[in-house]
Amino acid sequence: MPQTAPACDRFATWARWPARLVLAVLAVFMALAAFSPITVGRGETARPPALGAAPAAPAKPVRFDDLRLYDAVIARLTGGERYYGVIAEEHRKLPFPLKPGFAVRLPTLAYLAAWLGPQGLAAAAVLLALAIALAWWRRLGEEPVGRAHRLLAMILLLAGANFVLVRYFHVLHELWAGGLLALAFALHRPGQRWLAALLIAALALAIRETALPFVLLAAAMAGWRRDWRECLAWITLAGLFVAGWAWHLYQIALLVQPGDPQSAPWLTLRGLSGLVSLYVLPTPLRFLPAALAGPLVVLCLFGWSGWKSAAGTFGTLLLLGYGLGFMIAGRPENWYWGALVTPVLFIGLAFVPMALRSTWRRARHP
Repeated sequence: MPQTAPACDRFATWARWPARLVLAVLAVFMALAAFSPITVGRGETARPPALGAAPAAPAKPVRFDDLRLYDAVIARLTGGERYYGVIAEEHRKLPFPLKPGFAVRLPTLAYLAAWLGPQGLAAAAVLLALAIALAWWRRLGEEPVGRAHRLLAMILLLAGANFVLVRYFHVLHELWAGGLLALAFALHRPGQRWLAALLIAALALAIRETALPFVLLAAAMAGWRRDWRECLAWITLAGLFVAGWAWHLYQIALLVQPGDPQSAPWLTLRGLSGLVSLYVLPTPLRFLPAALAGPLVVLCLFGWSGWKSAAGTFGTLLLLGYGLGFMIAGRPENWYWGALVTPVLFIGLAFVPMALRSTWRRARHP
């Protein structure tokens, strides 16, 4: 049977001064997050297209440029053309940069979308959402959490993963990669069963190369446990991906012409605003005032860090690692990058009361 909630409390046995330090750091970052602007587009404080209230006219939402690009490519693949024969042409029409090569998405999702069609893609999204919910229900049932934490975590998971079901964004690579990573995370059993998680993560990686940190973290954690077989499997997956990605970059390099524009730099050093923006905008937090949404993101991360289990440790490192990346890289219009990890972000809120209670108790302990 699952253990009771105190067994999953990371801070329950901490000494007084470390607990006080945790509370001080939490308070500082919540205050900073409350004043961190949530930005999209060219740096203005805003919300992403089609995620806020629908405009009065036109009745049909206008597709923003990224989605228009993917729509056009998928339409041409449906008509029998090949990806590398059309991608450069469609990039130039908008215009979108072809340099450097990683400004061009991998072809996997475009082919899948052309094969499935809009209805099939919507059905696949529903199946993915159901698989995520079922896998996490089982995973939480095997973790040292109480029944109340399990039920609350599931409700919060469904709120965080709802982006998968937003049909408007079904051609967006991060939507699928993030949903698949959430499923892989739930299916993974450290030191026991990991093959299914590896295969699901491989599909996520084939759709969006920014899923690679998940794979590298899984390899590092397996190495830390001295599970060399699993570690080698994750490293092999990463190696195969790098080889495939190199081939993709080579194909793009063959298409580049002297007049093609260079992409603007992604190294933007947005700091905490980058983390908050990318964790808020693909989630229901986008409907809240920034002064409330930012601190809630910090609380999500705090809750994950207070969950004493293999899942809690992996989730904490995953979210903090991607969060650090978002603080360093990504332009405001790249708000959807956060969808790579936000499906599991809200689970941390289920553990906030327990973590706060135990940390406060230890901070007061003589």
